[in-house]
Amino acid sequence: MFSCRDFCLHFKIPLIYRYSCVSAQDWIANVRGGSFSSQGKHIKSSCSLVAFNTDQAVCPSSLSLPVPDLVTDLDFSPFDDYLLATCSADETVKLWRVCDLDQDQPNNAEVTLSTADGRLEIVLFHPVASGLLAVASARGVQVWDVTRDAALTGKHTPSVFIPTTITALNTRFSLVFNYFTLSCVQGHQGNRDSRVLWVKDDNLLTTGFNQMRQQEVRLWDSRKLSSSLSSLSLATSNAHCFSGSFFMFHEADLSLSLSVSHCLTDVLTRGVALVPKLALDVSCCEVLRLMQLTDNFIVPISYQVPRKDFHVDLYPDTVGHTPAMTAEDWWKGENKQVLNSSGLVMGNSMDSSSSKFRHIQGAVLHRDTHITNLRGLHLTTPGECDGFCANGQCVAVPLAIAGGQIAVFELSQPGKLPDTTLPTIQNSVNVADFCWDPFDTHKLVVAGDDAKIRMWQIPKGGLTETLTEPERVLRGHTEKIYSIKFHPHASSLLASSSYDLTVRLWNLETGEEVKRLSGHQDQVCLSVYGKLLATVCKDGKVRLYDPRKSTLPVQEGPGPEGQRGARVVWVCDGKYLLVSGFDSRSERQLYLFSAESLASGSVASAPADVSPSTLIPFYDPDTSVLILTGKGDTRVYIYEIVPEAPYFMECSSFHSSEPHKGLCFLPKAECDVCDVEVARAIRLGKTTIEPVAFRVPRVKVRKEFFQDDVFPETAVWWEAALTAAAWLSGSNGQHRKISLRPKDMMPVSEAPKEAPVRKYLPSSVYLEEKTDEQKKEELLSAMVAKLGNREDPLPQESYEGVDEDEWAKYLAQIIVMGAQVVGRAFARALRQEFAASQAAAEARGGAGRQSAAASSFTGMTLQEAQQILNISTLTPEEIQKNYEHLFKVNDKAVGGSFYLQSKVVRAKERLDEELSIQQQHQSKPPDQQQQT
Repeated sequence: MFSCRDFCLHFKIPLIYRYSCVSAQDWIANVRGGSFSSQGKHIKSSCSLVAFNTDQAVCPSSLSLPVPDLVTDLDFSPFDDYLLATCSADETVKLWRVCDLDQDQPNNAEVTLSTADGRLEIVLFHPVASGLLAVASARGVQVWDVTRDAALTGKHTPSVFIPTTITALNTRFSLVFNYFTLSCVQGHQGNRDSRVLWVKDDNLLTTGFNQMRQQEVRLWDSRKLSSSLSSLSLATSNAHCFSGSFFMFHEADLSLSLSVSHCLTDVLTRGVALVPKLALDVSCCEVLRLMQLTDNFIVPISYQVPRKDFHVDLYPDTVGHTPAMTAEDWWKGENKQVLNSSGLVMGNSMDSSSSKFRHIQGAVLHRDTHITNLRGLHLTTPGECDGFCANGQCVAVPLAIAGGQIAVFELSQPGKLPDTTLPTIQNSVNVADFCWDPFDTHKLVVAGDDAKIRMWQIPKGGLTETLTEPERVLRGHTEKIYSIKFHPHASSLLASSSYDLTVRLWNLETGEEVKRLSGHQDQVCLSVYGKLLATVCKDGKVRLYDPRKSTLPVQEGPGPEGQRGARVVWVCDGKYLLVSGFDSRSERQLYLFSAESLASGSVASAPADVSPSTLIPFYDPDTSVLILTGKGDTRVYIYEIVPEAPYFMECSSFHSSEPHKGLCFLPKAECDVCDVEVARAIRLGKTTIEPVAFRVPRVKVRKEFFQDDVFPETAVWWEAALTAAAWLSGSNGQHRKISLRPKDMMPVSEAPKEAPVRKYLPSSVYLEEKTDEQKKEELLSAMVAKLGNREDPLPQESYEGVDEDEWAKYLAQIIVMGAQVVGRAFARALRQEFAASQAAAEARGGAGRQSAAASSFTGMTLQEAQQILNISTLTPEEIQKNYEHLFKVNDKAVGGSFYLQSKVVRAKERLDEELSIQQQHQSKPPDQQQQT
């Protein structure tokens, strides 16, 4: 539902957790919410962290911060997601530099401020100036410059105050108390605590209690506090009521109230934090996210607008992440605004609306294709290993059995595995990495802890007995091997990297080492493309080698700063290198490097999330689609990579119900092109092997055609282009290309264009001669239809490439609510008004037989119609102008009603009919006019 870049802290004692989605199984469990004795915030969120207070630690494996006393309030810096301020009952304010999960938390606070002002209740960062804090106690308020470790102001005590003083800050750092000090007016009449928040246009929103002990919300103009602008009474409750941007939180209640909707929760609420805008997932039109603290859980609650694509109107520029001034500047009297950021568009959606793959869908295939009842899997393979490997026919899975045993399964033989012991490959040592020969579906190469590489030939049809002797053993590395990769073009050419800090090339046909590359200072992962080889090393460097010319790198540049490993893959026809690694904060990041200029650093980057496992990339050169996931993840990221800005175009993610071991992708020939399947993967679960199809949704009526826009000719990368000896001698072969189009399918580019279909009958149908009853019914139907027959197209009508099933939910809502509610209500109003007005017209009669007949037919006299539309002179222009104005102002959305709108419609019909009668009368000869 949203980006999983976040984790949580506990106070007192702080515990660290992750959260990633809003489904019940992913709630943060086994927490203990703090007591209500403190008047500050019980939970607070930054773009990357969520902190909350608790009375005790409940998870022994969690990390903690040494908080000496009960934390009464906490706040994150608006300019640093990892800087947390806490105040406590020991009269001190502490600033903590929080670390990631895999790092030790600090033993001491970065800054400690001693206010000596009694028990502190509130701590709040300035929203514009850096390093500026407001601290409130029962005695008053102080403002601190944390860089000076000194208070800028003395105590500001209101003339009349409640012991638990609550403050709020705006860009000018104004302080507002429970009883306003500037004009000494009473905020809420109840004797319980209140909360206050700055809202738009220098207004204040306060929540508290009235004399009847009802929860109350008031809106104030800060420039005129003599009385509130408006107020709203809620339920009667003893709970504290917290205010926030567009939501109110009722402590210990069961509801989160919004101005537009309600979210009823199943558990008691101890606190709620609003996640900053910059952390929202705009790809699913998320406009608001809350973190609900309960007795035992933290529950993410996401509010989304039901739209299919990114909409700029939902995301105006939001406040950025850079302070506008220093604490000293503010103290001198300066007032500046934080610059707005368009990061909601560029950081999350990456202008994904321009990608034809933005709505790509991943789906696990039917259970009939699964291999189930897997047992004894080895789930802790090294980080450089993909965890398992698959090709179009076989899957190799490591087992947690002594001797580095590997099980091999045929994809053509799905079903439940027997409970008995299966035949395996006995590698004799622990498996470090392994992979299938891309040009031989039954040749498996395994690297072990003993610095040897073993080649195994699997019998066709699968293993029938345990294999103990490899076909060949490669010796040369002096230390443990941690990564092996086949050359994508040349047969029997293998590259390996080792803890001996070398990369070696092997000719599997002869079993000889043919090249040895040096220049690394730490562990390295590699990728081979044509004549070049790329490596990314834990020493923070990305390197390019031309192995046939030099054993040293031909290019070198700065790589990921994180020391937790990385992966590299060639993209965009070899023009760029895609590296998935970690930044200095150990957050997973994607980097794009130009293969022509590594020294200049990355040309673009994209944040992913916080997780200890490296994202394993798969790149489809036909579609430029990049698919990534990590071992133990539940989310699969998908991007389209383009060779110019914005470089990364984020597409829809695929989520699995439980963590997976990883994904391995099959040759393009395994895809079902008739179902617009652009990639086929094998997913390894705890006990299952499941095929996953990635499809591009297309309208069903067009699926009968071959979608050649997403299926260009593909390289036959499952066939070798040249031999190892030929490549070593200087040849550069290329894969031949084939079309995946079935012979009986026409390309969609050559398909005939569909003729537009009219949704409503032409007006001539309604002008045919019919009986009065037919005209009445058709007139009613036509008026109802006109309500939905707007000339401007709906967003989904201009959307291309969507399967009709995707819109079923929203179309059903539109049909039911629009056609049934609006249509029936309006038609009913028309009929009721028609019957009443027709009876009145018949009773009053009319002037002239034709005019009288028109009054009888329309159910309204000419005089009534003129009065309704405020018409004195019958002219088409005036009638149309007044009609449009009155129909709009009487719309139900602005306080009108269908009944009033029906009156306006009837009046226009009557006046139009009268104009027609007059024109017919004027066109007749004078003698006939006299007779009439």
